[in-house]
Amino acid sequence: MSEVREIGWTGIGVRFLVALILVFATYNPEGYSFLNWVINQESGPLALKALVGVIIVIGWTIYLRATLRSLGGIGIVLVIALMVTLLWLLITWEIIPHDSTRAILYMAEVVISALLAVGMVWSHIRRRLTGQVDVDEMEGS
Repeated sequence: MSEVREIGWTGIGVRFLVALILVFATYNPEGYSFLNWVINQESGPLALKALVGVIIVIGWTIYLRATLRSLGGIGIVLVIALMVTLLWLLITWEIIPHDSTRAILYMAEVVISALLAVGMVWSHIRRRLTGQVDVDEMEGS
C-alpha cells in the first residue's frame, strides 16, 4: 500500500501562485497577456505564439481536470458562490471600488485562481477533515 502524502501551506501557496500566473498570463487588464500578444499580429513569430498557447492550454487542462474531479459541479458552484459573496462584501465595505472595472476584473481573476487552487488541493483538505481518501485511478490495473 502506498504512503499518503500530506500537503502543507507551502504546497497550497505554490498551487495558488501557479494558478495566478496561469490566469494572469492568459489575460489581464494591463494588456501584457497571451491574448493581447496573439491579437497583436505584428509582435513575435507565429510558431512561438503557438508554443506558448499549447503550454497555456496544458496548464488550464491540468487545473480544470483536477478541479472538476475533486470538487464536482456542486462544489465548483459553492466555491464560486463563496468567493463572489466575499467580493460583494468587500465592495459593500468599499474596500474595492464598485465603479472600477479594472479592480473588479482583477478580483475576478483572483477568484478564478483561488477556485483552481482549491480544486487542486481539495482532496488533501477533505482527507485531513474526514480521514477519507479519494481514489480516481488504481495503480497496476
